Amino acid sequence: MAESLIAGLLPLKGGYVVVSPILNRRSWLQLAVAALAGSVMNPADGQKPPVARGPGRGPIRIGKVVWVSHGQTVDAVVREVRDAELSACQIGFDGLSLSDAAPLRAALDKYGIEGTAISEHNPGVRIFDFYQGPRTIGIIPPATRKVRIAALKTAADVAHAAGMPAIHSHLGFIPEDPNDAMYPEAVAAVKEVAAYGKDLGISLLCETGQETPITMVRLIDDVGLGNVFVNLDVANLILYGKGNPVDAMDVLGDRVRGIHAKDGRFPTSTRNLGQEVLMGEGRVDFPTLLRRLKQMNYRGTMLLEIEAGSEDERNRNLIYSRDFLARLLAAVYNEPGF
Repeated sequence: MAESLIAGLLPLKGGYVVVSPILNRRSWLQLAVAALAGSVMNPADGQKPPVARGPGRGPIRIGKVVWVSHGQTVDAVVREVRDAELSACQIGFDGLSLSDAAPLRAALDKYGIEGTAISEHNPGVRIFDFYQGPRTIGIIPPATRKVRIAALKTAADVAHAAGMPAIHSHLGFIPEDPNDAMYPEAVAAVKEVAAYGKDLGISLLCETGQETPITMVRLIDDVGLGNVFVNLDVANLILYGKGNPVDAMDVLGDRVRGIHAKDGRFPTSTRNLGQEVLMGEGRVDFPTLLRRLKQMNYRGTMLLEIEAGSEDERNRNLIYSRDFLARLLAAVYNEPGF
C-alpha cells in the first residue's frame, strides 16, 4: 500500500493539473478522525453522528465527478458511482456526441443515479497553471473558442436528450477588469452557449477558480439570460488564490447550483496552483461552509472530485471523503439518515 500520493503533473481531461505530496496516510487518518470528532460532536450529549452510508436522498446528496474515456462504457462508469454508495454524478466524455444520450439515460435509470450535468471542456489541451492556463482553459481563449462553444452546444443537446438539467465547464480566466477588451468577448461567448441551452431548457454551470467571485457574478449578470449559474468548487478558489468558499457564498449566494467537493491549500508559487490535499487536510472550512449552505437553503449535490494519486489511492480517498462529508452533513442538517 502506498503511503503517500504522487507529486507532479497528472493528466486531466486533455490537460494537466498540479498535485502535491500528501502526508503519511496513517498520520493523516489519525489527525482527521480526531479533528472530525471534535468538529461534529454534539456538546450536549457527547454523541458522534453515525457514519452515513448508502446513496441518501437528503437535502444535499453526495455524488462524484466522473469521466467516460475512450474505450470505456457509460454503463460501467455510472455503475462505479452506484458501487461507491453515491447517489449522483456529473459526467464528461472523450469525444461526446448525441449518440451518447440514450446509453447515458439508460445507465442513470438502471443504477438509480441522479445525473446533474454534462461536463464539457474539449477539444484541445488545458494546462492548469498561472501562465499557460489563461491561454488554454475554457471558451475565453480565442484559439479554441469556436470549437469549444460548438462542443458545449453538443453537450446541451445530449443533456436535453438524456433528461439532465445542465451543462458544466470552466469558462477560463474571466478578465477581472470589465474594461479589458477581452471582457465583452467573454460575455458574448458565454451568451452564445447559454442562449442555445435556454432554448432547450438547459442551464450552464460555470466552474469557480480562475477568477474572483465578484467577477464571475458580473459576467453572469451581464449575460443576463437567467440560466447561467455557479458550480462552486470549494477548493478551487483556494488553489487559485482567489478567496475561500465560505466568504464567496456572500457574493455567489443562490447562484450556486452545483458543488465540487475537495480540499486544498493556497499557492506558494507564482507559477503553479496551490496543493490539492485530502479532505480535512487543507484550508476549506467544511463545517462552516455547510452551515452557510444550510442558511442559504442549498438543496443540491456535493460531488466528490478526487484526482490526485494512483487509482487505488483515489478509490480509498473517495470512500474516506464520502464518509467525512456524510458525518458533517448529518450533524449540520440534523438528518442521521444521510
